[in-house]
Order: sequence, then C-alpha cells, then structure tokens
Amino acid sequence: MRQVLIPCAMLAGAVALGAQARQPLALPKVAPTVDQILSLERAESPEISPDGRWVAYTVRHTNWDDNAYETQIWLVDANGTRTRQLTTSKKSSSSPAWSPDGSRLAFVSDRTEKRQIYVINPLGGEAEPLTSVEDGVTSFEWSPDGTRIAFTATEAKPASLKDREKKYGEFQVIDQEHRMTHLFVIDVRSKATRPLTTGAFTVGSFQWSPDGQAIAFDHRIDPTQSNRGTADISIVTVADGTVRKLVTQEGPDTRPVWAPDGSRIAFQTAMASPTYFYGNQVIAIVPASGGTPEPLTAAFDEDPNLVGWKGNSIFFAASHQTSSYLYRLDPATKTIVRLAPSDDVIDSSFSLTNDGSSVAFLRADAKSMPEVFVEHLGADLRVATDSTKKLTDMNAQAAGWNSGTREVVSWKSQDGATIEGVLHKPADFDPQRKYPLLIVIHGGPTGVSRPVPYSSAIYPIDVWVPRGVLVLEPNYRGSAGYGAKFRALNVRNLGVGDAWDVLSGIDALVAKGFVDPARVGTMGWSQGGYISAFLATHDSTRFKAISVGAGISDWMTYYVNTDIHPFTRQYLQATPWDDPEIYAKTSPITYIKQAKTPTLIQHGDADQRVPPPNAFELYQGLQDQNVPTKLIIYKGFGGIGHGPTKPKSHRATMDHNLEWFDRYLFQVPLRSPSPQ
Repeated sequence: MRQVLIPCAMLAGAVALGAQARQPLALPKVAPTVDQILSLERAESPEISPDGRWVAYTVRHTNWDDNAYETQIWLVDANGTRTRQLTTSKKSSSSPAWSPDGSRLAFVSDRTEKRQIYVINPLGGEAEPLTSVEDGVTSFEWSPDGTRIAFTATEAKPASLKDREKKYGEFQVIDQEHRMTHLFVIDVRSKATRPLTTGAFTVGSFQWSPDGQAIAFDHRIDPTQSNRGTADISIVTVADGTVRKLVTQEGPDTRPVWAPDGSRIAFQTAMASPTYFYGNQVIAIVPASGGTPEPLTAAFDEDPNLVGWKGNSIFFAASHQTSSYLYRLDPATKTIVRLAPSDDVIDSSFSLTNDGSSVAFLRADAKSMPEVFVEHLGADLRVATDSTKKLTDMNAQAAGWNSGTREVVSWKSQDGATIEGVLHKPADFDPQRKYPLLIVIHGGPTGVSRPVPYSSAIYPIDVWVPRGVLVLEPNYRGSAGYGAKFRALNVRNLGVGDAWDVLSGIDALVAKGFVDPARVGTMGWSQGGYISAFLATHDSTRFKAISVGAGISDWMTYYVNTDIHPFTRQYLQATPWDDPEIYAKTSPITYIKQAKTPTLIQHGDADQRVPPPNAFELYQGLQDQNVPTKLIIYKGFGGIGHGPTKPKSHRATMDHNLEWFDRYLFQVPLRSPSPQ
C-alpha cells in the first residue's frame, strides 16, 4: 500500500509532497532498510507552463501490493506556495504536457491497461480520454495551435498474422516480421484520428513545425537496437502525409528541433562517424528546405542532448565529470555558455517556457536526491541572480536517516589515466580506522556514477554505509562526462583497462590507510557485471566476494545473442570471425581456471541486451573450478529484460547481495529476507 506522507487536505499551503515542516528529531538518525529506500517517493518529469506560472511534475510511489512503481501528476506554482495532486486514478499517469495556451494538460495513463492520451483542466476536474489505440501510445506532442496532438504508436497486428497464429500457433521469423511505430494525428475536439506515416520504417522522436503544417521526425529501418545507426530525419506534411527526406547521412541522426521561425532544424548526429557507440555526437543544423548539415558543437567535448530552440538560442543538456548542466548555444557564433551557477550539481529533465525566460528542472547533489527547481534567465539568457527556487522537498522523507557522506575522489590508473569515482563514507568516518571496502561498478560502459544519495536500487549502498562500510563507485575508462578520448580508452581494451582502473582505485584508498585490504568485494550490473566477472577470473586474492549482475562472460557468446551487435564490433573493432584473439583476450571465461573468489551471479530470464547464456557459461565454469557460486535467474523484468523494473525484483537483487556479502566478506550469519 502507498504510504501518503501528507494528507491531501493539508497540501494547500505545502511546498510539495513531503514538504510539511517537521520538528527536529530527538532520537539519533537510523540506517534505512532496503524496503524504506525502495519506498521513497520521487519527483520526476517537471514541465513548466508556457507562461512560466506553473510546473507540472510527477511523483513516483511504490505499490507493494501490485508490485509496481506508479506515478501521479502534481502541480506547483512557480513561487512554491501552492501545490496539489492533479491525478489520482489507479495505475500511473505520466508525461504531462501543457497545451500551447496553458489551459489544458495532456498526459498518458495506463489506467485502462494500454497507455492512452488523456486531457485534463489543470484547475481540476476529470480527465478526458483521447485515444484508444490497440497497443497504446508511445509518445505525443501538442500542435502549435492546440487543436491537434501528434502521437506515435506501434502498428496493429495484421490480420494475416492473426490468421497464421490460429493455424500454427505463435512463432517468429527473426529480422523479417517487425511491427513498426508510426506517426498519427488526432483532433482534440472531435477525436478523429488518422495516420501520417506508413511503410517499412519505424518512427522515433518528432516535433511540429512552428506553423503546424509539418512534422520533422527521425526514423530507422526497423525497431531493433542493432539498426539504430540507420536513423535519418524526414519531414511529413500534415495535410496530405507527403514525406520528404531531409538528412540521410550514415550513422544515427535523431531528435529534430525546429528553429522558432521554421527555417532550420537542429538535430543530434554522429556526422557519419562509424564509432557512434563511444564517440561524441554533436548538434548540427540543416535548412528545413534541405541542404548540407552544419555541425555546431564540434568543439564541445561531450555528448549534447537537445532540450529546445528558443529565440536565438539552442539549449542542450550535457554531463561534465560527475555533474550535469544546462547549456546555451548560439547557432550564429557557435558560442556555448553553461547556465548552472554551481559546479557540484546534477541537473536534468529541463523544460523551458515559450520564450525561454524560465526553466524547470530536477536538481540533485551529494546531500540531496532530485528535487524540482525553477530558474529565471536574464536578458542575456544567463541565470538571474537569486532566481533559483526549490519547489519540492522529497528529501524530507529521509530526514531521520543516517545516509553517510559522498565525495568525488581521483587516482592514477596503471597506464597513467586519471580516474574519478564516488566514495561513500559513514557519517562518523574516522581516517584512523580501517574499513571494509565494496566496489559498485556502473554499466554502460558510457554510464556515470554521480554523488547522489539513494540512487541505487540493485545494490544496497545506503544500507551498507551506515553499517561501517566504504563504497567506491569508479567512473572507469569509457564512462560519460570525461570527453571522447577518455570514452575511447577501452576500445580493444575492454575488461583489461577497466580492471586497471578498479584495482588502482582500491590501491589508492588502501594507501591512505583507512581501508582493510583483507575485506574488499566488488559488484556491478551489465558492463559493471562484466568488469566484476573479469576481476573474478584475473585477481584471485584481492576480493573476498564478488557479485556479477547481467554481465558478459564471453564476448563471442554475447555477440551472437545480444540485440546490439554493432556495440561489440565498434569496441573490439572486429567480429569474432575476423579477430578471435581479441574476443578471447577480453572475455572473462578465457581465464576461468584462475577463479577462486566466491561469486554470486544475477540475471534476468529474458534479457535481450546480455542474454542468459552469459550467466550459465560463467556459472558452469566456476562450478568446474570448485569456486563457491550461486546463479539466480529472475523472472518478470520489464522492457528488454536487462534489469529489475519492479519493487519486488529490486528488493530481491538488493537482499541477495546483502546475504552474499554478509556470508563471504563480513562472515556473519545469513540475513532473513526483508519484511513483506
């Protein structure tokens, strides 16, 4: 059941959910449990109204009874003085989007099982359903005049396929029977719906032209991730569905954004680079009538993510080391200005007003999980002095918890590369003591660990730290936020260079005198699971316990089973048929006879990204070497099955890691599962 922090009747004067003033606690702070961490309500998806007076956002809560994370939409005024919950239906309401005049709010909800579009008056009342698409709506956007909504949806199952299933049952011909996603438009008043695109391609992101007569969209040859590099950009005329190709170069070209005058389109692109999995993308512009793309951010050494084009400025988001910010790009001069006034913040989910004078966003830092903020930009489109306003207080939920501290540390790796990581310390940390150390390795490899509390739902970092444990999250070579050269340091060096970065980080902390080298463990999911498997078969004495989550054990096995074959070809610069040696060199299974460390293996039963054969291969290899091991196959992971998506599967992965490290590193009796 959901635990409401503040009764709805008391919310009229509250800043946000959980924001009611609390008296200081006389009792000492306590360590949170797994269930408490997973039950935290979280603010997400802020959307500022066109005039900047209101911000809609969602609050995610945990429904343990239905084993689901559910979201509802809230409204707060830009002064933070009035807050109320807008949607209350069973299941989730999400993706709020203001109509151009701010009089209505559209959103999607799965209250009737499939995700459909609804419209509601933000002043109150019942939501009106707009769509009734067979398999639900993927994404949507209001037309500039507010009379129509464009949306994407997957094609309905054809009658021929239904007939075949009646005769033969279900089967699939791989790579030949894709159901594409296409564009549709619905009249908001009449609810009349018609398709805008059809054919042998699948639509991704899209945006209306300022005059409402056309829609720019990206599309690729099929829905598979292996073909993401085929993404191009086209324009469809809304009146008659005529499609005109605009950008057709090699590599992915995505996320079209119109200039306010409709003359040009900005987009994200690899500019035909064949190494788009780890190389920098750029923002480029192209005339809406057609022409040669012009890159604007070639000098910006990170991946920019388009937010919007307002007036004479293009706004984008990007990481910088462990932080992330909003940036302003002048398309005429290619000048880039960072808008965040502080260095040590993690800003995300930006939403701009029509004129670009105000922005709503999420902000987190080393002491705070994400909150909704609003900022006003001055005439020079820089953050106005003292204009930043926090609109929510989700962190009040954890006011009585002992969560430790987080800081960014750095060290030199074996080859001299500078590596950073996030070090979690107990609140009463004493540098004269020697602490056990756990390494938690992020996935990607182009992920990044940031200093934010309660951010892990697979590994119970915030349970371990109050127990007197140090936790290091290394941003090993290949991580985002450190530039293209750093992200390429593990090309044809996967596992090998990554292991250097982890082991040198351990050595650097041991050298400081506060780590017990006899009590060290490592774990990670996806690429982090692969690195943990690599360490398990390379360094048999360093670790007391290891956990491998959805990890790669054999690049050959991975290559022929994954849904992103180009990933491996780009990083190893070969197929296994062209260069079997590099596949063997970087595969943990090659070194299985060196393994000695007790290893937990966790994997989803329907994982498409890192399919289960990788788990079974590592498990059998460890068994044959008489290494203590346990393989847990989880059912019910959503999406592509690559990680837990529901509260009880998150609880399971966290509890299983607590039990494993209790047994083999801390050497305490096995824990009982968390209470239901």
